[in-house]
Amino acid sequence: MPSALRVLTFNVRQLKDDVDAVVAVLRDADADVVAVQEPPRGPTGRRRLRTVARRAGYEPVVSGGAARTTALLVRAGTPVTGPRAVRLPWRPGRTRRGLAVADVHGVRVISAHLSLVPSEREKHVRRLLLLVAASPGGCVVAGDLNEEPGGPTWVRLGRHLHDVTAGVGPTFTARRPRRRLDAVLATSGMRGHAAHVVRSDDADRASDHLPVVVEVTW
Repeated sequence: MPSALRVLTFNVRQLKDDVDAVVAVLRDADADVVAVQEPPRGPTGRRRLRTVARRAGYEPVVSGGAARTTALLVRAGTPVTGPRAVRLPWRPGRTRRGLAVADVHGVRVISAHLSLVPSEREKHVRRLLLLVAASPGGCVVAGDLNEEPGGPTWVRLGRHLHDVTAGVGPTFTARRPRRRLDAVLATSGMRGHAAHVVRSDDADRASDHLPVVVEVTW
């Protein structure tokens, strides 16, 4: 029997929209691990994310600090090793960004929210790929790439990872999706099954991005 990990990637827009809808999307997705982008920030950010996660049956394993615009949640009770936040290159006047990293069921999972600026995004991809290369086993990268397929970020990532959510359709904006910015990619030997963009009334209300879910097997 192959091993499997159900992965959801979800840009929650700092929980500025319908928080109950976010909770409903998380519950319905029934994922093992959730790669979050744009978690709530500020003095109460971690507490707000923890409250939402617990309502949906998850636990935050990486949030705040150097993770910045990313976080990782896992199904309550899931064993996790090596959770950490990785700071990404930054210059004044731009958004400080980071990566949330943890090993779940022997797979390295990385939540990414790459820069809107192409030159900075290139630096972020370089740092991200170092973490992928250092993975002791399989690796999954899930997140908001802020670029559509075919762009230089996808090309560079494609030399080391393959898109296990290929063909799922656009994810942004939630109510009028026209751009595919959100994806899950994995290293060789890992396959994606039943990948889809979550389309529901709750997903429309939860954020300006639609979540993407996939079953990854190896």
